[in-house]
Amino acid sequence: MHKLYFLFFLLTLSSCHKIKRAYTYDDIDFKAEMRKFVIHISDYGKIQKPGFIIIAQNGVELLTTTGQPDAPLHRDYLNALEGQSQEGLFFGYNTINEPTPVEKTQYLKKFLTKFRLQDKSVLVTDYCFEPDVIQASRDSVKNNNFIGFQAPDVALNIIPAVRPYHENNADILNLNQAQNYLYLINYEGFSSKSILMEKLSATNYDVLILDLFFDQNTPFTSNDIQRLKTKANGGQRLVISYLSIGEAEDYRYYWQPHWVADPPIWLDEENPEWDGNYKVRYWEPGWQKIIYGNNQSYLKKIISAGFDGAFLDLIDAYEFFENKTNY
Repeated sequence: MHKLYFLFFLLTLSSCHKIKRAYTYDDIDFKAEMRKFVIHISDYGKIQKPGFIIIAQNGVELLTTTGQPDAPLHRDYLNALEGQSQEGLFFGYNTINEPTPVEKTQYLKKFLTKFRLQDKSVLVTDYCFEPDVIQASRDSVKNNNFIGFQAPDVALNIIPAVRPYHENNADILNLNQAQNYLYLINYEGFSSKSILMEKLSATNYDVLILDLFFDQNTPFTSNDIQRLKTKANGGQRLVISYLSIGEAEDYRYYWQPHWVADPPIWLDEENPEWDGNYKVRYWEPGWQKIIYGNNQSYLKKIISAGFDGAFLDLIDAYEFFENKTNY
C-alpha cells in the first residue's frame, strides 16, 4: 500500500509540474543558425523600411561559407549586410592603447578585406586615447579603406574631444559615403536626455551608432532621431541603433523577473564578465520573436523611432555554444 501511494504521488507531481529536460545541442550548426537569424532580421527590417541598414559587429567567420578566411563568401549572408564592424582590429583588442597582436589583425583582415571588395563598408572601433595611438589607428584604417572610430573608453560612454577624422559637411545618404562615425551606447555620464541630445547635435560625425534607450524607460522618439540626422554643420547623416541579438539584458523592457528562477527555453547562463547579461539560444523562436517579426519586437521599436538601421552585436555568440559541453 505504501509503494502504491508513493507511485501515485510521483504521477501527481509530474502532472502538476512541468519537468524540464536537459537541453541538447545535437545537430545544431551554430554559425549557420546565426547567419539565418541575421538574414531574417535584415529581411524584416527592409520590408518595414526600404533601405534599412544592417551592420554586424565581430563574428567575421560568418562571412564565408566554412568560417575560414580562404573560403568563398556566403552570398545570402553578404546580401543581408551593408556593413561589417570589428572591435580592436589595430589597437585595443586585449588592452586599451596596446597594438592588437599582428597575427590576430592579419587573420581578421582576411575576412574584412574580402567583404570590403564587395563594395561593402567596414567599420573599425579601436580602443585608444593617447594622441599618437589615435593617429596610428587612423592611418591604419585609412590605408585599408575602412571607416574608423577611436573609442577612448571600452564602455563606449564618451564623445571624444578630438574632431572626427575627415570631418565634412556632405549629406551622407548611404553607409558607403560615410568617412567617420561615433559609437556611443552608454549614457551614464549624461545627466539627462536633453543634455545628451545637445552634445550629439553639436557633432559632425557622418554616422551615429546609439542605443535606442536613454535609460530603462526612456527611448529616443522619432522627433529626437530626426533632429540627430542633421550634423552641426548642416549636412545630413545616418543614425543607427545598437541591438544585441546574442545576449539578453535584464535592464531591457522585455525582461521578466521570473526568468532567473524559471528561465524560458532560449535563456542560457549569465555572462560572468557582464552582470545582467545572459547568453541566449538565439535559434529558438521565443528569443527571435523578441528581436523581430512583430509590432512588439525590439527591431520594430527601432524602426518606429526612425533609425536608419540596426547595429547587431553579439553575433559571435556562436563561439560560446561551439565551445559549450552538451548537458
